[in-house]
Amino acid sequence: MQTIKNTGRFIWRIWFYGWVFFSVLAVFPALLIIVSKEKWYPVFYKIARAWSKTILFIMGFRVDLTKETVLETNKSYLFCPNHTSIMDVMLMYVISKNPFVFIGKKEISKIPIFGYFYKKTNILVDRGDSESRKQVIVEANRRLKEGMSICIFPEGLVPDDESVVLNDFKNGAFRLAIEHKIPIVPVTMYDCKRLFSFTFFSGKPGVLRAKLHAEIPTIELESKHRNSLKKQTFSVIYDELIGDLTK
Repeated sequence: MQTIKNTGRFIWRIWFYGWVFFSVLAVFPALLIIVSKEKWYPVFYKIARAWSKTILFIMGFRVDLTKETVLETNKSYLFCPNHTSIMDVMLMYVISKNPFVFIGKKEISKIPIFGYFYKKTNILVDRGDSESRKQVIVEANRRLKEGMSICIFPEGLVPDDESVVLNDFKNGAFRLAIEHKIPIVPVTMYDCKRLFSFTFFSGKPGVLRAKLHAEIPTIELESKHRNSLKKQTFSVIYDELIGDLTK
């Protein structure tokens, strides 16, 4: 029985990677043009959002989103979701109609075809390189000044131990939010790890629940409040995850 389940999961996973690869390949020429100019990023974002919805649908996922805040058009936010799965990225595109730029790890840019567009449309960081981390702040500052929103997974990396509910948060997101006086929007994703973790022979179709929490204002905060802002954001997501586990 376990062999049959593993075979089914293997086929399901190959189905996912096949759709990701060939769907990107199919629109490769058009994407090359769109990502050639930064001012066309909103067009790319709409395509990425539609693509994410399509991939989730063909994988048998349905999104159930709870909103405690209504995102205003033409307002910058700093989204802070928990991170457990590759599905987190697609789910974030579905959650927000407001265009945002991911700050993500540089290693993903090495993935054939997909990595090229990832590099052209996001802010990449090599977490082992202090100069890279400094440059990320510079680039994020520039995009925020242009009115863009930013999405950072504040844990930095997906937890190696899948039993961990939530890793400690890094400082970068909260420094940016305070410097630019933009609100933090915590995002809780409940099911991505359970339904599509990084363990290959695991997962299944189902409902991907997410909550867009009430925004945390930073307009009156100073740099000395960074740690308290980080703790507040952490507590919002952690308490939500723990509450869901104990239902």
